[in-house]
Amino acid sequence: MSNNVTHATDDSFGQDVLQADQPVIVDFWASWCPPCLQFAPILEEIADEYAGKIKVVKVDVDANPDVARDYNVVSIPTINVYTGGELSKSLVGSRPKKKFLDEISEYIA
Repeated sequence: MSNNVTHATDDSFGQDVLQADQPVIVDFWASWCPPCLQFAPILEEIADEYAGKIKVVKVDVDANPDVARDYNVVSIPTINVYTGGELSKSLVGSRPKKKFLDEISEYIA
């Protein structure tokens, strides 16, 4: 597991994500979700490769239902990108690394 991935909770989401001084990728996931588990290593690679440019945060929807509800997460994995404390982009489902990077390229400084 990457040291560059933060695990947020309902209580820490504001500080970990909304108050971040850089774009944040939030992975809403669950341990029983095969596509979530498939996508996890891709996010870890991105967290390491783009450390300092974008922050990667994981939110376990089973353990943290409030924040998932607040952002209308109904399917997982849902990958949200936040900039300046606001939701900028939302993607649902696993995808290859290159495709994902193409979809979020505008947020990687």
